[in-house]
Amino acid sequence: MNLPDNTQWFTEICEAHGSALSFRIRRKLHEEKTAFQHIEIFETTDFGNLMVIDGFIMLTSRDNFLYHEMMSHPALFTHPSPKRVVIIGGGDCGTLREVLKHKGVEHALQVEIDERVTRLSEQYFPELCESNRDPRAEFLFDDGIQWMKAAKPGSVDVVIVDSTDPVGPAKGLFSEDFYHSCHRALGNTGLIVQQSESPLLHYNSIIQPMHRAMQSAGFSHTHTLPFPQPCYPSGWWSATLGCNRALNRFREADAENPGFRTQYYTRAMHQSALAMPAFFRAGNT
Repeated sequence: MNLPDNTQWFTEICEAHGSALSFRIRRKLHEEKTAFQHIEIFETTDFGNLMVIDGFIMLTSRDNFLYHEMMSHPALFTHPSPKRVVIIGGGDCGTLREVLKHKGVEHALQVEIDERVTRLSEQYFPELCESNRDPRAEFLFDDGIQWMKAAKPGSVDVVIVDSTDPVGPAKGLFSEDFYHSCHRALGNTGLIVQQSESPLLHYNSIIQPMHRAMQSAGFSHTHTLPFPQPCYPSGWWSATLGCNRALNRFREADAENPGFRTQYYTRAMHQSALAMPAFFRAGNT
């Protein structure tokens, strides 16, 4: 879109909710259509680089830390001793970087269907890919749904579903069948965390059904953690956890002194995210 002064903007229109998000851009850095999706990379004036997939904003250099830290640290500090982590999706590698900040993690497998997302992230978001050569990291460019179906029972401690919106190839990642596969691979002590969209816009359509599907798949306890995310619709995002034990307890001493740097996550932020808004309580999530 062009304004009278020829300033260029990228705009994502959220037609269903009568809103839009815009970033002022200097130039388009890259564009390609892969076997799975259409990827664009822009240089913005104030938010660093911007990745867009199929017209939807995926991340910016400036604010991605909110998402990546809340997708990884609450889950890893809730598990008593996470050693084996699987990331489904997460091609930009930001979640992998946060996971590998935990020294107790022995192996982190990232299963991303589209290798080009990772290769473009290495080029345009190198700060997110700092841990890609960590000997504990493994990459598999394949279908995460099929990988989870084939995973051995009890072979994983934490599953992180760092996916796009529930459309196209990602739709199956929000299904009860997929959660059954995760529950089997995790065993009785494991934990799943999945990005669960906007609490304001998607509470009834995505978050509540996700809780029901996780619980039907065998996760006796589920909890949604909200957090700010300026580049996504409504500016308010969430991650939903599933486990077979209470999720309101975590390793607070370790979270207080993690031994690594974060920009958003702290023990106090984790604790505050556990407090449910009134309409969450009404929905019994």
